[in-house]
Amino acid sequence: MITKEQILHALSHVEDPDLKKDLVTLHMIQNIEIYPNKLKFDVVLTTPACPMKGHIEHACRNAIALFVDKDIEVEINMTSNVTSVDTSQLKGIKNIILVSSGKGGVGKSTVASNLALALAESGAKTGLLDADIYGPSLPIMFGLEGAKPMATQMPDGKTKIEPIEKFGLKLLSIGFFTDPNQPIPWRGPMATAAIKQLFNDADWGELDYLIVDMPPGTGDIHITVSQTYPISGAVIVTTPQQVALADAIKGIAMYQMEGINVPIVGIVENMAYFTPAELPENKYYIFGKDGGKRLAEDNKVPFLGEIPLIKAISDAGDNGFPVVLDGDEDISESYKSIAGRVAQEVSILANR
Repeated sequence: MITKEQILHALSHVEDPDLKKDLVTLHMIQNIEIYPNKLKFDVVLTTPACPMKGHIEHACRNAIALFVDKDIEVEINMTSNVTSVDTSQLKGIKNIILVSSGKGGVGKSTVASNLALALAESGAKTGLLDADIYGPSLPIMFGLEGAKPMATQMPDGKTKIEPIEKFGLKLLSIGFFTDPNQPIPWRGPMATAAIKQLFNDADWGELDYLIVDMPPGTGDIHITVSQTYPISGAVIVTTPQQVALADAIKGIAMYQMEGINVPIVGIVENMAYFTPAELPENKYYIFGKDGGKRLAEDNKVPFLGEIPLIKAISDAGDNGFPVVLDGDEDISESYKSIAGRVAQEVSILANR
C-alpha cells in the first residue's frame, strides 16, 4: 500500500523554479488521497497566472513515477492561493501593483488595462484603479463614459463606493466623477486626497491583485501612494527611444529612494516595433531597438516583455474593448505572457 509519506518524499524532489525550494517545504502539496490504483493531490501555486504551471505538473508526475510507482494513475489538481503582502491597510487586497512611466505617451494605461484583464482571465480576482488624476482614460478604454458608481452603506455604518464591474474586473477612476470635457486644475494636496478616497472609500472586496494606473512622471501622487499603502511592486512602461528611457530611469530611481522603497517588478517595452498587417513577418524598429531590455539589464531588474506598435491595440482601447479580450491572438498572448511574468515576480518578491 502506498503511503502519504512516500508521496511527500517523492514530491520533495520537485522544486519551485522561482522560489528555489521544494514543493513540500513550501506547503504546496495538499489534500493527498490514496486509492488502490490511483492517487490524487492538489498543488497550490502562489498565483493562477503562474507561467511554470505546466512544468511543475510534469515534474510532479515524473517524481511519482520515479519514486513511488510508474504505473499508478495520478490526478493532480493545479490550484492557487495568491501570495500576499501586509493587507492591514486595505483589508482583502493581497497585492497592489503600480503601473508607472517616466513620461506620458508611452502606452502606460493600455498596458495597465490589458495586464489587469490578462490576470483576471488567468483566474485571479483583479481590480483596476485609474490613479491618473489629470488624464483618466479608464472610462473610454472600457466603454464606461458617463458611468457613475453606486454608494453602499456597510454594516459598520460607513458609506463605500462600489467599483463598477466589467469584463471580470472591478474598475474605479476619477473619470467617473468629473466632466470629461473639463480640466482638473487641482494642486497636489487636492489630487492626493482624491486618490486616497479611491483607495480607502471603495468596497474592493477580496482581490488577489489591484493594478494601479499611475500618472506619468514622479510627483506627489507617486510619493503618497508609495508611502501610504503596502505596495507589492511597480511595473515600469517605456518605449525604446532614448528620451523615454531617460525618464524611465528617473522613475526607477524614485521608487528605489529611501523612504519609498518600492520593488521594481520589471520593465515592459511598449511600441517595440511596427509590423504592417500586409507584411506580418517584417519588423520595423521605428523608435530604436531593445531600449527596454538594456534598461532592465543596466538596472538589474527583470525584462517582462515587449508589445509591438499595432493599430489594433489602440483601436481596441478606443472602442472600449481592450485587445486582450478578443484581439489579435499574438498580441493577446504577449500581454498574457507579461501578466504571467508580473505574477511570477510579485510572488518571488513576497517570498523573499
